[in-house]
Amino acid sequence: MFRGSRPLKRWRYVGVFCEELMVCAAIVQVGPARQSFWALFTRADFRLQERTHMLVRRGSVELKPGRQGEPGRLCVRDGTVRIDLAFQEDAGWETTCPHGAEYVWTRKQAGIRAHGTLSLDGETPCSVEALAVVDDTAGYHSRVTEWCWAAGVGVDASGRPLAFNLVQGVNDPATGSERAVWVDGIPREAPPVSFAADLSQITAEDGSQLRFAPEAARARHENLLLVRSDYQAPFGSFSGTLPGGSELAHGLGVVEHHRACW
Repeated sequence: MFRGSRPLKRWRYVGVFCEELMVCAAIVQVGPARQSFWALFTRADFRLQERTHMLVRRGSVELKPGRQGEPGRLCVRDGTVRIDLAFQEDAGWETTCPHGAEYVWTRKQAGIRAHGTLSLDGETPCSVEALAVVDDTAGYHSRVTEWCWAAGVGVDASGRPLAFNLVQGVNDPATGSERAVWVDGIPREAPPVSFAADLSQITAEDGSQLRFAPEAARARHENLLLVRSDYQAPFGSFSGTLPGGSELAHGLGVVEHHRACW
C-alpha cells in the first residue's frame, strides 16, 4: 500500500470508440481511497452522460480483466444507463519507468475489438461493435504529478488499422517509455512528443503532427484536502500523422490533461 511516504496509485481504464458512440470507465485506487467513473458520449445527438462515485458502489462500474482465454469486460449499471461490453485482451505494451524516487508500472492495449450491448432510458438494448484501449497502471507517483495523454484508434488511407498511446510528463523517458503506436496490431515505441496547451495538437520529435478536434468536453475538479485533482479529458476525433509516419485517414479517441496532488 505504501513505499516510504508514497501511497500506491493504481487504476484500470477502458475506452471504447466507434462511429456511434464513445465510452470510458475506470476504477482508481490511491492508498486506501477508491473511486470509479464512467462517461458515455452518443455522437448522433451529441449527448454526454457521466458519473463519478467517490466510493466504489458495487455493480455500478465493473472492469474485469481477461483471464485464461476469457475476455475482459466493461459493465456499467447506473441510473438508466446499461453498458455491457467484452474485449479480447492481448499482451499490450508494458513498461516500468522511474518517477521521482520511486517507479510506475503500466501496460497499454490499443485497437482491440470490443462488442456487446448498450441500453439507455429503458429502451431495448442495441448491439455495439467498436475498438478499445486499456490502461492498467500501478505505481508510487510523486506528490504532485502532471501529464498530458492521448489514446485512440483509427485507420490509414488503405484501411489498415492503427492505434496509439502517447504521453508527456509521466512514463516518458526517451526510450523505454509507455508511448506506442500500433500498426496492424503490432506495437512499436514512439519518439517523445509534446502537447499543445489547448490539447489541439501533438507534435513528435520525428516531425509528425497529430491534430485533435474535441466533440464532448469532460472535466472535473476535486479538492479532498490531502488529495486534489484537476483534469480535462474530452472525447473527439484525430487527423494528421502518427509518430513513425503513419497517416491517419480517420481516428477517434481521447486526450487528457491531468494535474494531481496525491
